[in-house]
Amino acid sequence: MTGRNEVSTPDEIRLQLIDLLNNFEDHLRTAQLRRQVIELIPANELLRRLGGSLLPDGAALSARARILAYLRQFPGQVIDGDELMVVAGISEYARRVRELRVEEGWPILSGNTAREQRDSEGEEAAVGLPPQMRPDQYLLQEDRQDRDAAHRWAMANQIRKSSAGVRDKLLRFFRSNVGKHITSEELRYVAGNVSEWARRTRELRTEDGWPIITRNNGDPALPVGVYVLARDEQAPAHDRHIPEIVRREVMRRDNWSCRWRGCGWPHGFPASDHRYLEAHHIR
Repeated sequence: MTGRNEVSTPDEIRLQLIDLLNNFEDHLRTAQLRRQVIELIPANELLRRLGGSLLPDGAALSARARILAYLRQFPGQVIDGDELMVVAGISEYARRVRELRVEEGWPILSGNTAREQRDSEGEEAAVGLPPQMRPDQYLLQEDRQDRDAAHRWAMANQIRKSSAGVRDKLLRFFRSNVGKHITSEELRYVAGNVSEWARRTRELRTEDGWPIITRNNGDPALPVGVYVLARDEQAPAHDRHIPEIVRREVMRRDNWSCRWRGCGWPHGFPASDHRYLEAHHIR
């Protein structure tokens, strides 16, 4: 079997593969089944090498590094798992994706998590939600490595094991990471990989009044599938039950600015910074 560090150009590998397949014609006519299978083993290895060689310096990279390099070529785009299998040259690409997420802090969204978030928020909020994705698809939310992610995943694992309910676990995780970007994959893990994590997160915002900001609810500059607890305090009880669709329409109507006389917000703040906007009942 060819070693990972053997360097060949894609065209050199392609010619080797063509030569092998041309010679396989004789085995199809004369060889027994096991001999045919054995003769195809080098073809499988050549295909794996060919996929890895398409990336710059890909032949010298590990499977995990090749997956990351490929995802970083297309941030914000939905990538099929089969693509990752080709460039990685291994069938266990999903485990490598998880390692990139948990150990190295790359915000990679999976199809299952994206679907659960869309199901919870509803199609009327689709403009700020992850795209429609199959379970075997992935999306690098932003080309930015989070150096603190490994610590948060360790914290998530500890909270996940507690006997508290899903909503309480999620709130504890948020309050331990005030002001930080939290990915939907982290929240899903804290909740024990159950689909209700997205609905419980929305309830923390809309029913319990915790200022949880998303791309669709407060800061369009946030990547899809990222949440931020803006501050560690709840809104007053009378402001907690504004329907989400009403809240969004009020923000759009008022051009994402404060209507309180004399306030002038967002004067002095970046135009995209909506973290301090709140909807309140007039009466």
